[in-house]
Amino acid sequence: MEFYEHKIVSVEDLIPYALNSRTHSDEQVAQLAASIREFGFTNPVLIDQDANLIAGHGRLLAARKAKMAQVPAVVVTGLDDRKRRALVIADNKLALNAGWDEEALRVELEDLAGDFGELMGFSQDELVALLKGESEGGEGYSRESGLSENYSRKIEAPIYEITGKCPAIPEMMDRAKTETLQAEIDRVGLPDDVRAFLHFAAERHTVFNFRNIAEFYAHADAGTQDLMERSALVIIDFNRAIEEGFVSLAQGMMEQVRGIKQDADAA
Repeated sequence: MEFYEHKIVSVEDLIPYALNSRTHSDEQVAQLAASIREFGFTNPVLIDQDANLIAGHGRLLAARKAKMAQVPAVVVTGLDDRKRRALVIADNKLALNAGWDEEALRVELEDLAGDFGELMGFSQDELVALLKGESEGGEGYSRESGLSENYSRKIEAPIYEITGKCPAIPEMMDRAKTETLQAEIDRVGLPDDVRAFLHFAAERHTVFNFRNIAEFYAHADAGTQDLMERSALVIIDFNRAIEEGFVSLAQGMMEQVRGIKQDADAA
């Protein structure tokens, strides 16, 4: 058994294989880039001694999207041209031949989906179907759409019902880190325009409590609800939310999914 050299290589030096038969959509590349940002570059690309890419074309595209200058690589040597071409296909196809233990997967997703959501590669629709126990071939599953017939892309109006008291505004967000950073910005003595910009940027550290936001929404009047929907604080049209890039709401959406799962278990 031969173990190949590991090294760090320049992204610009890598040469993609012109006849690579595995395709990578913009959506998948974006998912890979998000995964790299969250978890790091955990899976080296495979190259030959001349920096020709054997495996990892999608990861290379994601690295470029993430503006990485270097990536880890495994240098596979001693292959003739036919073996190298066969490995390009085998690396992709062999991974596709694996399956899922769906019960084990469901247990893991119940714990992890709220924090990592689409970073694991599943769409919101797939997560909902899996957490409801609707696997391919099971009752209510559509092979064409990959979705449950009871929960499809046509659903655009989830019901937000009052379940408790209306939360106060501070209960819907945690600004501790934001305010600490803004205080540090104020102490530096920056020009007003720079200070204002950094104050604005620091708001990215504000953490929203989507459970309390949903409760507040249920108590709100129609005008306030409309503004909350347009601010993407609640999701009414799931497709539009995903298309407009409101991915930071994954945790709040998955809390709703957990509620669906709990209701199904109780039924």
